[in-house]
Amino acid sequence: MKIIHVDMDQFFAAVEQRDNPELKGKPIAVGHDAERGVVSTASYEARRYGVHSAQSIQVAKRLCPQLIIVEPHFQRYKEVSAQLHEIFHDYTDLIEPISLDEAFLDVTENKKGIALGVDIAREIKQRIYETTGLTASAGVSYCKFLAKIASDWRKPNGLTVIHPDRALDFISQLKIEKIWGIGQKTAEKMHRMGVFTGSDLRRLSLIRLTQEFGKMGQTFYDFSRGIDKRPVISEWERKSVSCEHTFETDINDADAVTTCIRHTVEELVRRIAKNSFEGRTLTMKIKFAHTWQDNHSQDFHQITRSMTASHILRTQDEILPLAEQLMQGVDYQSRPIRLLGLGVSNPGNLSTNNEKAAGLGANKQQQWVELELDFDPWPEEFI
Repeated sequence: MKIIHVDMDQFFAAVEQRDNPELKGKPIAVGHDAERGVVSTASYEARRYGVHSAQSIQVAKRLCPQLIIVEPHFQRYKEVSAQLHEIFHDYTDLIEPISLDEAFLDVTENKKGIALGVDIAREIKQRIYETTGLTASAGVSYCKFLAKIASDWRKPNGLTVIHPDRALDFISQLKIEKIWGIGQKTAEKMHRMGVFTGSDLRRLSLIRLTQEFGKMGQTFYDFSRGIDKRPVISEWERKSVSCEHTFETDINDADAVTTCIRHTVEELVRRIAKNSFEGRTLTMKIKFAHTWQDNHSQDFHQITRSMTASHILRTQDEILPLAEQLMQGVDYQSRPIRLLGLGVSNPGNLSTNNEKAAGLGANKQQQWVELELDFDPWPEEFI
């Protein structure tokens, strides 16, 4: 297989600098300049000061006093993304979008009959620049795992190929933090186990990895050996619809909480209708106000609660009572709420869902279960 991962460089920031020449060469961060604002993308000029995506705007401004905060223009980013996909489709229809600015392409059988993946990647990068004025980095390999790592290897405007014959040597020297699925907490745990590189990871047995990391143990075992059988999926079924809102001021008043739940349900219902989604499980995500540790680090405690109904959840009248039940018993007066999210998932058939729900007990409506669900940000106009 020949897989290409294309990743735009500092995408949101690059579009803003392209469209506003006064911003070129300056440290900028795309995001909402508010007390609870978060950096979406930082320009490379800003990254030199330690500014990065998902960082608090306030922290970013302290790190870089001359930082320019630019409000995001998502419609413009979507338009550029559409241009990218027009280019991709000239080479293959096996395209798996990851976000507006990155995608996997399976070019094993490509429309132009180009033999080498690296030649296709080089041509795509050139056409992106000619069409949009923006640069992209690309990685080429025989699987998605390595193609993704390769695209990050020589940013910005990079092109890296990981050949099958060199894959194991490459992975051996790779820091585990670079491996997909290994976040900060997992990396810290692996460090305590004496695992710092791909070579260290490869020495662990499948049994040990499964004992320590559950289902992800198999993934880590495979990745350390250069094995990734995931195909490029050009069509996918939506698994959930969700929204979340970070409040400008932490809330702990019952009336305020009730109002926020109602507004969040209203937004969730709009998204369900827009996506024609059908699901029966409602999940609530709550992030509480931070506490300070060691006088500098913040710890945000987060919980999720879920309930599965016997019918599809579509309307406010159906969802609001469940959301209010999920909030019952949450102690938000002693620790105010910073973020609230709601999502609907579980689009399977009714009989299957009922069989799964039966495992919760006869009174399943009063049982709390954790559900892994990615929550989408609140619409821009509500931030």
